[in-house]
Amino acid sequence: MSQTKTETGWTGSDYSDLVFVFGALRSGTTVFRLMLDAHPEISNPGEMDFLFDHLVEEPDAPGGWQYDLEKLRLDRIFRAAKLNIRPALSGLEQLDDFLRQLRDRHGGPPVLSINIHRNADRLIKVLPEVKIIHMLRDPRDVARSSIQMGWAGTLYHGVGHWMKTEAAWDRVAPQVPASHLLTLSYERLFEATEDSLAEVCQFLGIDYTPAMLTYHQNTTYAPPDPSLVRQWQRKSAPRDIDLLEYRAGGLMTRRGYALSGSAPVPGLPRLARLEVSNKLAVWKFGANRFGTVTYFSEKLTRWLGWNSRNRAIRLRMDDIQARQLK
Repeated sequence: MSQTKTETGWTGSDYSDLVFVFGALRSGTTVFRLMLDAHPEISNPGEMDFLFDHLVEEPDAPGGWQYDLEKLRLDRIFRAAKLNIRPALSGLEQLDDFLRQLRDRHGGPPVLSINIHRNADRLIKVLPEVKIIHMLRDPRDVARSSIQMGWAGTLYHGVGHWMKTEAAWDRVAPQVPASHLLTLSYERLFEATEDSLAEVCQFLGIDYTPAMLTYHQNTTYAPPDPSLVRQWQRKSAPRDIDLLEYRAGGLMTRRGYALSGSAPVPGLPRLARLEVSNKLAVWKFGANRFGTVTYFSEKLTRWLGWNSRNRAIRLRMDDIQARQLK
Protein backbone atom coordinates (compact mmCIF):
# COMPACT_ATOMS: atom_id res chain seq x y z
CA MET A 1 0.00 0.00 0.00
CA SER A 2 1.33 3.39 -0.90
CA GLN A 3 1.43 6.44 1.28
CA THR A 4 -0.53 8.89 -0.84
CA LYS A 5 -4.12 9.82 -1.45
CA THR A 6 -5.87 10.41 -4.77
CA GLU A 7 -8.88 12.53 -5.64
CA THR A 8 -11.13 9.45 -5.73
CA GLY A 9 -10.16 7.85 -2.44
CA TRP A 10 -7.33 6.21 -0.57
CA THR A 11 -4.24 4.46 -1.80
CA GLY A 12 -2.54 3.80 1.49
CA SER A 13 -1.95 4.84 5.06
CA ASP A 14 -3.68 8.25 5.00
CA TYR A 15 -7.18 7.43 6.28
CA SER A 16 -7.79 10.71 8.06
CA ASP A 17 -11.32 10.97 6.66
CA LEU A 18 -12.35 7.40 7.53
CA VAL A 19 -14.09 6.38 10.76
CA PHE A 20 -15.33 3.01 11.93
CA VAL A 21 -18.30 2.49 14.24
CA PHE A 22 -17.62 -0.55 16.42
CA GLY A 23 -20.13 -2.11 18.76
CA ALA A 24 -22.07 -5.24 19.59
CA LEU A 25 -24.96 -6.30 17.42
CA ARG A 26 -28.25 -4.74 18.62
CA SER A 27 -26.37 -1.93 20.37
CA GLY A 28 -27.88 0.84 18.22
CA THR A 29 -25.24 0.94 15.50
CA THR A 30 -27.83 0.87 12.71
CA VAL A 31 -29.91 3.83 13.85
CA PHE A 32 -26.70 5.71 14.62
CA ARG A 33 -25.37 5.02 11.13
CA LEU A 34 -28.62 6.45 9.68
CA MET A 35 -28.06 9.62 11.69
CA LEU A 36 -24.51 9.83 10.35
CA ASP A 37 -25.59 9.18 6.79
CA ALA A 38 -28.14 12.01 7.01
CA HIS A 39 -25.26 14.47 7.48
CA PRO A 40 -24.31 15.99 4.08
CA GLU A 41 -20.60 15.57 4.86
CA ILE A 42 -20.77 11.92 5.99
CA SER A 43 -21.45 8.75 4.06
CA ASN A 44 -22.20 5.53 5.93
CA PRO A 45 -23.15 2.58 3.70
CA GLY A 46 -23.89 0.35 6.70
CA GLU A 47 -22.48 -2.87 8.11
CA MET A 48 -19.32 -4.06 6.36
CA ASP A 49 -17.96 -6.81 8.61
CA PHE A 50 -16.86 -8.71 5.52
CA LEU A 51 -14.01 -6.21 5.11
CA PHE A 52 -12.20 -7.98 7.96
CA ASP A 53 -14.06 -11.29 8.38
CA HIS A 54 -12.30 -12.76 5.36
CA LEU A 55 -9.05 -10.80 5.49
CA VAL A 56 -6.51 -13.30 6.78
CA GLU A 57 -3.03 -12.59 8.09
CA GLU A 58 -0.65 -14.58 5.89
CA PRO A 59 3.10 -13.98 6.29
CA ASP A 60 3.89 -15.31 2.82
CA ALA A 61 1.30 -13.11 1.06
CA PRO A 62 2.21 -9.68 -0.36
CA GLY A 63 1.83 -7.18 2.46
CA GLY A 64 1.22 -10.01 4.93
CA TRP A 65 -2.54 -10.25 4.34
CA GLN A 66 -4.85 -11.93 1.86
CA TYR A 67 -8.59 -12.35 1.34
CA ASP A 68 -10.30 -15.74 1.39
CA LEU A 69 -12.08 -14.98 -1.87
CA GLU A 70 -14.30 -18.07 -1.79
CA LYS A 71 -15.77 -17.15 1.59
CA LEU A 72 -15.95 -13.49 0.61
CA ARG A 73 -18.04 -14.27 -2.46
CA LEU A 74 -20.47 -16.30 -0.34
CA ASP A 75 -20.87 -13.59 2.29
CA ARG A 76 -24.46 -12.29 2.25
CA ILE A 77 -23.55 -8.71 3.14
CA PHE A 78 -20.70 -8.63 0.62
CA ARG A 79 -23.01 -9.85 -2.13
CA ALA A 80 -25.54 -7.18 -1.20
CA ALA A 81 -22.83 -4.50 -1.28
CA LYS A 82 -22.04 -5.38 -4.93
CA LEU A 83 -18.37 -4.48 -4.68
CA ASN A 84 -15.94 -5.58 -7.36
CA ILE A 85 -13.14 -8.01 -6.53
CA ARG A 86 -9.80 -7.61 -8.29
CA PRO A 87 -8.04 -10.96 -7.74
CA ALA A 88 -4.67 -9.62 -8.85
CA LEU A 89 -4.53 -7.28 -5.84
CA SER A 90 -2.94 -8.20 -2.54
CA GLY A 91 -5.16 -8.32 0.54
CA LEU A 92 -4.34 -4.79 1.68
CA GLU A 93 -4.64 -3.42 -1.84
CA GLN A 94 -8.04 -5.08 -2.18
CA LEU A 95 -9.19 -3.60 1.13
CA ASP A 96 -8.01 -0.21 -0.06
CA ASP A 97 -9.91 -0.70 -3.33
CA PHE A 98 -13.10 -1.69 -1.48
CA LEU A 99 -12.91 1.50 0.58
CA ARG A 100 -12.40 3.54 -2.57
CA GLN A 101 -15.39 1.91 -4.24
CA LEU A 102 -17.58 2.65 -1.21
CA ARG A 103 -16.55 6.27 -1.13
CA ASP A 104 -16.97 6.81 -4.86
CA ARG A 105 -20.33 5.05 -4.94
CA HIS A 106 -21.79 7.27 -2.25
CA GLY A 107 -20.79 10.58 -3.74
CA GLY A 108 -17.45 11.07 -2.05
CA PRO A 109 -18.36 13.30 0.96
CA PRO A 110 -15.44 14.30 3.17
CA VAL A 111 -16.05 11.53 5.75
CA LEU A 112 -16.67 7.83 5.11
CA SER A 113 -18.05 5.94 8.10
CA ILE A 114 -18.39 2.14 8.22
CA ASN A 115 -20.02 -0.10 10.83
CA ILE A 116 -18.39 -3.30 12.09
CA HIS A 117 -19.21 -5.59 15.00
CA ARG A 118 -16.10 -7.77 15.25
CA ASN A 119 -12.46 -8.10 14.24
CA ALA A 120 -11.39 -4.83 15.84
CA ASP A 121 -7.97 -6.41 16.30
CA ARG A 122 -7.58 -6.85 12.54
CA LEU A 123 -8.86 -3.33 11.96
CA ILE A 124 -6.17 -1.67 14.04
CA LYS A 125 -3.44 -3.94 12.69
CA VAL A 126 -4.29 -2.98 9.14
CA LEU A 127 -5.38 0.63 9.75
CA PRO A 128 -3.61 1.70 12.96
CA GLU A 129 -4.33 5.41 12.53
CA VAL A 130 -8.07 5.12 11.82
CA LYS A 131 -10.67 6.81 14.04
CA ILE A 132 -13.13 4.58 15.90
CA ILE A 133 -16.47 5.35 17.55
CA HIS A 134 -17.20 2.70 20.17
CA MET A 135 -20.98 2.21 20.43
CA LEU A 136 -22.14 0.96 23.81
CA ARG A 137 -25.59 -0.14 25.01
CA ASP A 138 -26.92 -1.60 28.25
CA PRO A 139 -26.40 -5.35 27.79
CA ARG A 140 -29.76 -6.12 29.38
CA ASP A 141 -31.45 -4.41 26.43
CA VAL A 142 -28.99 -5.94 23.98
CA ALA A 143 -29.93 -9.39 25.30
CA ARG A 144 -33.65 -8.67 24.99
CA SER A 145 -33.15 -7.59 21.40
CA SER A 146 -31.08 -10.69 20.67
CA ILE A 147 -34.00 -12.88 21.72
CA GLN A 148 -36.30 -10.95 19.39
CA MET A 149 -33.85 -11.63 16.56
CA GLY A 150 -33.88 -15.36 17.28
CA TRP A 151 -30.19 -15.49 18.23
CA ALA A 152 -30.91 -16.64 21.78
CA GLY A 153 -33.76 -17.97 23.84
CA THR A 154 -32.79 -16.55 27.24
CA LEU A 155 -31.29 -13.32 28.52
CA TYR A 156 -28.45 -15.35 30.03
CA HIS A 157 -27.46 -16.54 26.55
CA GLY A 158 -28.49 -13.35 24.75
CA VAL A 159 -25.83 -11.31 26.55
CA GLY A 160 -23.05 -13.57 25.30
CA HIS A 161 -22.22 -11.73 22.08
CA TRP A 162 -22.19 -8.38 23.93
CA MET A 163 -19.63 -9.80 26.35
CA LYS A 164 -17.50 -11.13 23.51
CA THR A 165 -17.55 -7.79 21.68
CA GLU A 166 -16.74 -5.75 24.76
CA ALA A 167 -13.98 -8.12 25.87
CA ALA A 168 -12.45 -7.72 22.41
CA TRP A 169 -12.72 -3.96 22.79
CA ASP A 170 -10.85 -4.12 26.11
CA ARG A 171 -7.94 -5.74 24.29
CA VAL A 172 -7.96 -3.24 21.44
CA ALA A 173 -8.78 0.12 23.04
CA PRO A 174 -5.38 0.64 24.73
CA GLN A 175 -3.77 0.48 21.29
CA VAL A 176 -5.93 3.29 19.85
CA PRO A 177 -4.66 6.88 20.32
CA ALA A 178 -7.01 8.78 22.65
CA SER A 179 -7.58 11.44 19.98
CA HIS A 180 -8.85 8.72 17.60
CA LEU A 181 -11.34 7.19 20.00
CA LEU A 182 -14.84 8.20 21.09
CA THR A 183 -17.24 6.09 23.15
CA LEU A 184 -20.93 6.81 22.59
CA SER A 185 -23.65 5.20 24.66
CA TYR A 186 -27.03 4.30 23.19
CA GLU A 187 -28.69 5.70 26.30
CA ARG A 188 -27.14 9.14 25.92
CA LEU A 189 -27.75 9.15 22.16
CA PHE A 190 -31.48 8.71 22.74
CA GLU A 191 -31.80 10.89 25.84
CA ALA A 192 -29.55 13.77 24.70
CA THR A 193 -29.54 13.26 20.96
CA GLU A 194 -28.40 16.65 19.71
CA ASP A 195 -25.65 16.99 22.31
CA SER A 196 -24.40 13.51 21.49
CA LEU A 197 -24.37 14.11 17.75
CA ALA A 198 -22.65 17.46 18.20
CA GLU A 199 -19.91 15.66 20.16
CA VAL A 200 -19.59 13.09 17.37
CA CYS A 201 -19.28 15.83 14.75
CA GLN A 202 -16.62 17.61 16.77
CA PHE A 203 -14.71 14.31 16.97
CA LEU A 204 -14.94 14.02 13.17
CA GLY A 205 -13.88 17.63 12.62
CA ILE A 206 -17.13 18.77 10.98
CA ASP A 207 -20.06 20.94 12.07
CA TYR A 208 -23.22 19.46 13.53
CA THR A 209 -26.39 19.90 11.49
CA PRO A 210 -30.04 19.22 12.48
CA ALA A 211 -30.31 17.28 9.22
CA MET A 212 -28.94 14.32 11.19
CA LEU A 213 -32.31 14.11 12.95
CA THR A 214 -34.24 13.73 9.69
CA TYR A 215 -33.05 10.17 9.04
CA HIS A 216 -36.51 8.75 9.77
CA GLN A 217 -38.05 10.55 6.82
CA ASN A 218 -36.57 8.13 4.29
CA THR A 219 -36.18 4.98 6.40
CA THR A 220 -38.33 2.52 8.32
CA TYR A 221 -36.85 3.76 11.61
CA ALA A 222 -38.72 6.13 13.92
CA PRO A 223 -37.35 9.40 15.35
CA PRO A 224 -35.24 9.13 18.53
CA ASP A 225 -37.49 7.82 21.31
CA PRO A 226 -36.16 7.96 24.91
CA SER A 227 -38.69 5.27 25.90
CA LEU A 228 -36.48 2.74 24.09
CA VAL A 229 -33.84 3.23 26.79
CA ARG A 230 -33.74 0.73 29.67
CA GLN A 231 -36.68 -1.32 28.43
CA TRP A 232 -35.39 -4.24 30.46
CA GLN A 233 -36.68 -2.51 33.61
CA ARG A 234 -40.26 -2.78 32.32
CA LYS A 235 -40.20 -5.88 30.17
CA SER A 236 -37.88 -8.42 31.78
CA ALA A 237 -38.46 -10.68 34.76
CA PRO A 238 -36.18 -9.98 37.74
CA ARG A 239 -35.07 -13.65 37.89
CA ASP A 240 -33.90 -13.44 34.24
CA ILE A 241 -32.04 -10.20 34.92
CA ASP A 242 -30.36 -11.83 37.94
CA LEU A 243 -29.03 -14.60 35.72
CA LEU A 244 -27.74 -12.15 33.13
CA GLU A 245 -26.03 -10.05 35.76
CA TYR A 246 -24.48 -13.15 37.29
CA ARG A 247 -22.86 -13.85 33.93
CA ALA A 248 -21.96 -10.32 32.80
CA GLY A 249 -21.89 -8.32 36.04
CA GLY A 250 -18.16 -7.67 36.15
CA LEU A 251 -18.00 -6.32 32.63
CA MET A 252 -21.20 -4.34 33.11
CA THR A 253 -19.74 -2.61 36.16
CA ARG A 254 -16.59 -1.69 34.26
CA ARG A 255 -18.78 -0.15 31.55
CA GLY A 256 -20.66 1.96 34.10
CA TYR A 257 -23.91 -0.02 34.24
CA ALA A 258 -25.21 -0.47 37.78
CA LEU A 259 -26.45 -3.91 38.72
CA SER A 260 -30.08 -4.20 39.73
CA GLY A 261 -29.62 -6.85 42.41
CA SER A 262 -27.26 -9.25 44.07
CA ALA A 263 -27.15 -11.70 41.14
CA PRO A 264 -27.13 -14.95 43.18
CA VAL A 265 -25.13 -17.88 41.86
CA PRO A 266 -27.46 -20.27 39.96
CA GLY A 267 -27.20 -23.99 40.59
CA LEU A 268 -26.18 -26.49 37.93
CA PRO A 269 -29.75 -27.81 37.40
CA ARG A 270 -30.96 -24.31 36.62
CA LEU A 271 -28.10 -23.68 34.19
CA ALA A 272 -28.85 -27.01 32.50
CA ARG A 273 -32.50 -26.05 32.09
CA LEU A 274 -31.39 -22.72 30.62
CA GLU A 275 -29.26 -24.50 28.02
CA VAL A 276 -32.21 -26.63 26.93
CA SER A 277 -34.61 -23.68 26.87
CA ASN A 278 -32.17 -21.61 24.86
CA LYS A 279 -31.54 -24.32 22.27
CA LEU A 280 -35.22 -25.13 21.80
CA ALA A 281 -36.14 -21.45 21.43
CA VAL A 282 -33.43 -20.84 18.82
CA TRP A 283 -34.44 -23.94 16.87
CA LYS A 284 -38.12 -22.93 16.97
CA PHE A 285 -37.33 -19.44 15.72
CA GLY A 286 -35.12 -20.76 12.92
CA ALA A 287 -37.67 -23.34 11.81
CA ASN A 288 -40.40 -20.69 11.73
CA ARG A 289 -38.30 -18.25 9.76
CA PHE A 290 -36.63 -20.54 7.24
CA GLY A 291 -38.91 -23.56 7.26
CA THR A 292 -38.24 -26.72 9.24
CA VAL A 293 -36.73 -28.69 6.35
CA THR A 294 -34.43 -25.87 5.20
CA TYR A 295 -33.29 -24.95 8.70
CA PHE A 296 -32.37 -28.44 9.85
CA SER A 297 -30.99 -29.44 6.43
CA GLU A 298 -28.45 -26.64 6.76
CA LYS A 299 -27.35 -28.03 10.12
CA LEU A 300 -27.18 -31.59 8.83
CA THR A 301 -25.21 -30.79 5.67
CA ARG A 302 -22.77 -28.66 7.66
CA TRP A 303 -22.28 -31.47 10.20
CA LEU A 304 -21.75 -34.04 7.43
CA GLY A 305 -19.35 -31.80 5.54
CA TRP A 306 -21.48 -31.65 2.39
CA ASN A 307 -20.10 -28.25 1.49
CA SER A 308 -21.68 -27.69 -1.92
CA ARG A 309 -25.14 -28.65 -0.67
CA ASN A 310 -24.68 -26.56 2.47
CA ARG A 311 -23.67 -23.52 0.40
CA ALA A 312 -26.81 -23.81 -1.70
CA ILE A 313 -28.98 -23.97 1.41
CA ARG A 314 -27.14 -21.05 3.00
CA LEU A 315 -27.71 -18.90 -0.08
CA ARG A 316 -31.42 -19.68 0.08
CA MET A 317 -31.49 -18.82 3.77
CA ASP A 318 -29.60 -15.59 3.09
CA ASP A 319 -32.29 -14.53 0.63
CA ILE A 320 -34.98 -15.20 3.23
CA GLN A 321 -32.99 -13.33 5.87
CA ALA A 322 -32.52 -10.31 3.58
CA ARG A 323 -36.28 -10.01 3.12
CA GLN A 324 -36.73 -9.94 6.91
CA LEU A 325 -34.35 -7.06 7.52
CA LYS A 326 -35.84 -3.77 8.67
